[in-house]
Amino acid sequence: MKVYLSGEIHTDWRDQIVEGAAGLEVEFSAPVTDHAASDDCGVAILGIEDNKFWHDHKGAKLNAIRTRMAIEAADVVVVRFGEKYKQWNAAFDAGYAAAKGKALIVMHGADHQHALKEVDAAALAVCETPQQVVEMLTYVLNGTLPS
Repeated sequence: MKVYLSGEIHTDWRDQIVEGAAGLEVEFSAPVTDHAASDDCGVAILGIEDNKFWHDHKGAKLNAIRTRMAIEAADVVVVRFGEKYKQWNAAFDAGYAAAKGKALIVMHGADHQHALKEVDAAALAVCETPQQVVEMLTYVLNGTLPS
């Protein structure tokens, strides 16, 4: 199973899922989680921009190539909304995955329930913890419940 781990980049939730899923037949992919590298990839490859709009534009388009390819290759897309920052990219990834008919799992705390109600409605599962994602992947692959 191919699983794309999208969303917030400021905590170790991806590592928790990958470690928890050790032994399962799962191949994980993710966006570039080095914030500076993600922001600056466009100008690092295509040349410096004086205008911040064009600087961001180059990076966003290059990252979009990576993200779209990963979502399209995935069987399951997990999108994590963190506690801080407005994560518009995560919402976009969730919408793109839903539009592509991907199995979508959304992860966020209870404090985001109202704000993300439309995103949650598009998901096949909504959870709060990386452990719940691991348990879902285990169930989907093996049909076994947590002990």
